[in-house]
Amino acid sequence: IQPDQLDLKTGELVSYLFMHKAARISQSYINKSLIPMLCRKAGVPNKDIRGTITSHRARATIASQLFNAREPLGLFELQRWLGHSSPSSTQHYIDITPTKLAGSLSKAGYFERNRRMVSVLIDQDAISSGQMQKGEPWRYYDLGHGLCSYDFFEQCPHRMACAKCSFYLPKSSSEAQYIEGRQNLLKMMQEIPLTDDEQAAVNNDIGAIDKLLEKLKNIETPDKQRR
Repeated sequence: IQPDQLDLKTGELVSYLFMHKAARISQSYINKSLIPMLCRKAGVPNKDIRGTITSHRARATIASQLFNAREPLGLFELQRWLGHSSPSSTQHYIDITPTKLAGSLSKAGYFERNRRMVSVLIDQDAISSGQMQKGEPWRYYDLGHGLCSYDFFEQCPHRMACAKCSFYLPKSSSEAQYIEGRQNLLKMMQEIPLTDDEQAAVNNDIGAIDKLLEKLKNIETPDKQRR
């Protein structure tokens, strides 16, 4: 039985795993000889995505787990638990997981601010009759003020300014009313990502709308025309 030793970081008496003749085995020996030997015995590599496995890694792993837990410890709580004198030292121990990052972004509403749901009308008659294979319109994006039949609407830079494009049908037109009146229409929703300029335009920023239109002047519309 080996006597307890003083932990220089926490000031507590603890039982160390690797001891010899009442003295701790040096970290240099543990990291350069003992851990590589144990890894070879276990048939696992002594390196991973975070680097070489050392005696310090368990401490960092536990700190990251506590930081990413469902009810996580804060930075200053972890600093106290690790016995650090500065929070900057603690930051090197914690690694935010992709799950926690995605959850934080979702709570902040980042994705909701930069995406909009658009109603899509699918003409099932056009699909079953073979019109789709002939290049005839079969999918229409409902923009509120009109319909867009361009298949790659979500990638179109002109989607906030459609009026002069031949793929655009105003709601007031007889063709748009005829399409919406069809019986065999399948209505779906599609999420569309917005650029920063489009986001500002959606928020009724008149200056942003003018700026967006100016940018689109020399960009071809889907029907190969310029504004």
